Amino acid sequence: MSLASGCRSHGAGRLRLGLVTCLVAGVFAAGGLTVRGEPGQAKFNKVLKPGDLAPEFRDLPGVDGKSHGLDEYREKRVLVVVFTCNHCPVAKEYAGRLAEFVEKYRDQVQVVAISVSPSAADKLDKMQALHAEKPFPYPYLYDESQKSGSAYGAAATPHVFVLDAQRRIAYMGAFDDNYNDVQQVSKRYVVDAVEALLAGKEPPVKESLPVGCPIRYKTPAK
Repeated sequence: MSLASGCRSHGAGRLRLGLVTCLVAGVFAAGGLTVRGEPGQAKFNKVLKPGDLAPEFRDLPGVDGKSHGLDEYREKRVLVVVFTCNHCPVAKEYAGRLAEFVEKYRDQVQVVAISVSPSAADKLDKMQALHAEKPFPYPYLYDESQKSGSAYGAAATPHVFVLDAQRRIAYMGAFDDNYNDVQQVSKRYVVDAVEALLAGKEPPVKESLPVGCPIRYKTPAK
């Protein structure tokens, strides 16, 4: 099984297991697949492992009409990079949670979202149209080359990477352990990682399985 399975939407409205099928969703019911921080290991990412320096990205166009890069966010203690897109039902479900996260941690944490999806619904003009309807509370960038996603080993939308003050990978994987129902979340992977870093500690979990719609690369990811 791949790191992220395909998602099929069979109806509109709130995302439910009966409407959207993600083959890897069962890992949540089994308690989640996580890696608790053995150095030098990565179970779900073929490119990066916890502790690696985050790959650079630069000159990516954003929905604000400007170009952005990793280096411009250096003033924040923690950087959260989220590979996402417009059309994926799972990514849509997490958009609200991500906005709430930004509001809570905006003083010390920078969130940056990047779309590398080749789908027509995920092109920059579509991103900008969504931003015009309801502004994103974080930079939302478009990488047509898909190089950033490949460099990070991003496999699904969403796929989250939490970077520490030295911009090393502190956590990577899912945002939490229940995309279907926020009330049933028991493991807040990203929140717990960020809280640990802000307290000068190691994240309790450094890697989890990303769950969402698979990212289709025009050329195979590294």
